[in-house]
Amino acid sequence: MLKISDATALAVHATALLSNKPAEHRSTREVAGSLGVSQAHLAKVLQRLGRAGLVRSVRGPRGGFALAHEPSEITLMQVFEAIEGPFAPRSCLLGSQVCGGAACLMGDLLVRLNEQVRTYLAETTLSAVASIIPEAVRR
Repeated sequence: MLKISDATALAVHATALLSNKPAEHRSTREVAGSLGVSQAHLAKVLQRLGRAGLVRSVRGPRGGFALAHEPSEITLMQVFEAIEGPFAPRSCLLGSQVCGGAACLMGDLLVRLNEQVRTYLAETTLSAVASIIPEAVRR
């Protein structure tokens, strides 16, 4: 089943927020305030996104974070993997196949869900989700 960590959820929301004004640098404080999250946690997430090459930072009074690429060039999968590592779906609820893999108690549900999630993350860009962030939060 799908479980997304707080850090990954924060990364997706922060990059979606940044994608609304991709050329503009936004401070950690500003983004954290807009999303209603911890500034310290957000700073760690943005550092990881920076190491992955998805955001860039500029120091100074007019500094902050901005996307390193156009929103249409960054997928949700890239954001997910920057925080979680490679997408590795589980094919068994237990983690080991007691049934031998011949027949799953869940049928092919896990396989189908994992494929749907993989496809959505890989095919959805930040530009596609940017408008979902409410206007009041984007400012």
